[in-house]
Amino acid sequence: MAGGGAGPRREFLRFGLSAAGGLSLPGMLRLRAESQLGAAPKAVILVWKPGGCSHVDTYDPKPEATSDYRGPFQTIATKVPGIRFTELLPRQAAIADRFTVLRSMSQTAGGHPAGSMQMLSGDMDTQDKPKPRLPDWMCVANRLLAERGPRVNALPRYVGINPPLGYNGPAYLGDAWQPFVVAGDPSDPAFRVPNLGLENAAEVERLRRRVGLRGRFDRLERMVGRRLEMEAIDTFEAQALELLTSREARHAFDLSREDEATRDRYGRNAWGQQLLMARRLVEAGVDIVTTELSGPLCGRTGVWDDHAVDHHVFQALTFRAAAYDHAVAALIEDIHDRGLADRVLVVVSGEFGRTPKISYGPSTGAGNASGPAGTIQPGRDHWPQAFSNLWAGGGIEPGRVVGATDKRGEQVVERRCTAQDFLATIYHHLGIDAARVTIPDFAGRPTALVDHGRPIAELTG
Repeated sequence: MAGGGAGPRREFLRFGLSAAGGLSLPGMLRLRAESQLGAAPKAVILVWKPGGCSHVDTYDPKPEATSDYRGPFQTIATKVPGIRFTELLPRQAAIADRFTVLRSMSQTAGGHPAGSMQMLSGDMDTQDKPKPRLPDWMCVANRLLAERGPRVNALPRYVGINPPLGYNGPAYLGDAWQPFVVAGDPSDPAFRVPNLGLENAAEVERLRRRVGLRGRFDRLERMVGRRLEMEAIDTFEAQALELLTSREARHAFDLSREDEATRDRYGRNAWGQQLLMARRLVEAGVDIVTTELSGPLCGRTGVWDDHAVDHHVFQALTFRAAAYDHAVAALIEDIHDRGLADRVLVVVSGEFGRTPKISYGPSTGAGNASGPAGTIQPGRDHWPQAFSNLWAGGGIEPGRVVGATDKRGEQVVERRCTAQDFLATIYHHLGIDAARVTIPDFAGRPTALVDHGRPIAELTG
């Protein structure tokens, strides 16, 4: 069904709440309303490190390797005897009995787009593409969970707090399954999520005019044609406005309702407050939260892509370490201390690791964690063959390391896990059998969620 219908329909799904960060809520609510509510679902928080974090300098140190591999950081003991991290992660080391590290992650794409697509959508093509061919697991889960029934609260099912959307998205599922996007720095005193929790009648009416659904009915009818029942639009508009005027939603996103000590514990910076908001949202009933640790806290280039031309890799890791260590540790502590450890799964990962062997090259520009242009500095390049990620909550037995790499961190030598296994494990937590469930593609053909992956037994609770 190509031609003129697809573009107008996408426009319809997008424009309703464009002021609220791109959430196509009327379309989403329409689709959610097609079935009855099932059991309260579990939740996932994905913490994404775009560009890929050096596993050798964090969770999988190799102190016995030669100096051209091991890096400058010392190792430290963790709460779990026999498990060591590098000195960059003291807070996480102190609570290592509350999470599990997978040291044997492996995928086959060396570029950021293809690597991200492998990890988040299961597209095993190793070639970079400008846009995704397959929908990411977040949009897929959003749709599949919606088929279990409508929400019992006014909150979105899927929220992205500065989410990893650069190489991922709904693809053929359509824009109705994209996240409610929260953009900006939640640590900024002036930060607010627009158009949530309005209580004043005049404000609501101004919002109604901004959204403009009532004033665009004629236009909608021309765009939608027979695809939607016009009688339903009133209902979905009302539900959309219910979210935007909901006190429940306003409270869930309002970090000022947290005590000062908690906000300090997460870190008074963008990353800390993003993860605090993620915890608040799953606690309030959001099923899927994604957040990307990028921007100024990463260093000059704003990502974890520590080539020598971009960053002095060891200065960059040191520069971002405290914010990262505090935020992730605080989130894991709260998942356990607030009784969420069975229901909520926290996954911390990037698309790949960094080369165990250190490279050197001239900087392309001065900035945080990078010398002036021309300065020869160390870097680590892309390394999908072996890397680490972190798993907490989800009913997983904590305090363990799963898998192993060789003495230099180059290859997996024990319990190799693929991107397909990574996805199957997340789906499993959400109660979705990735080996059996299919979704229709553009042509209506049933498409498997993962081709060959299986849930990682040690991470399935």
